[in-house]
Amino acid sequence: MNKGLFAVLIFSINFIFIQNLNGQGPPITAETPIMLGLEGSGIRTFGRFISTENSKNYVHVIAAPYNFSPKFQMGAIFPFVFKTPKESETVGGFGDMTVFAKYQLYKKDGKAKTFRILARLTQTFPTGKTSSEPPIGNDLYQTYFGLIVGNITSKVGIYGDLGYLVKHANTPDNLVYNFSMGFPLLPQQYPQKQINAFGEFNGNYQLESKINQFFISPGLQWIPGRRFLLESSLQLPLFQDESVNNKVNFRWLIGIRFLFN
Repeated sequence: MNKGLFAVLIFSINFIFIQNLNGQGPPITAETPIMLGLEGSGIRTFGRFISTENSKNYVHVIAAPYNFSPKFQMGAIFPFVFKTPKESETVGGFGDMTVFAKYQLYKKDGKAKTFRILARLTQTFPTGKTSSEPPIGNDLYQTYFGLIVGNITSKVGIYGDLGYLVKHANTPDNLVYNFSMGFPLLPQQYPQKQINAFGEFNGNYQLESKINQFFISPGLQWIPGRRFLLESSLQLPLFQDESVNNKVNFRWLIGIRFLFN
């Protein structure tokens, strides 16, 4: 595993809304049920290194969300993909662009706690070039419908999301599921400073081919103030079917999140 790790620090800027819940930040690899606030806006960019059996890849993402109301958010995600197959040169370029929308279905707030349910819809377009080898894009339109649930207190944040990914052009649809628990490691203080530990699980199941992949993703998050955080997560496979092509060795994400207003 050490052989595949890169000693590189990649910053990412991500939209967040951090409530005064003892510095409880959003999950790293799962979806967050917390909006940006009224007319909130932010920028996200994150870097992810991916080591597989046959290649080493890097994906850098730029995302821009915007709240049209306290319950409704839209945004776009722009990925840049760089793939390096074994014994071959790196091929890179703009990947498949995604637009998304979130709508808050339910919210119940209490003293230093909140419970929320959101619906999420995304549409991915085949904007990545497919003429290269390996191809940068999937050459597929992909539509995702899902639910996001979160129960957040000053002591723990529990998050989960479940969704159905429709892949067009007669390719197998996927069931996507994520679960996350976040724990503040420092006592509450003002100005806000916090370190959060996360235990997360990520899964993907192809319905027609019955191929399953399941990962564990431990992570850490540092919050020096209300608008900014630094985080890192290492994703390791717990289970991958033997029929999976080009199995994943690990995925490593590191980034920064920032909220404008």
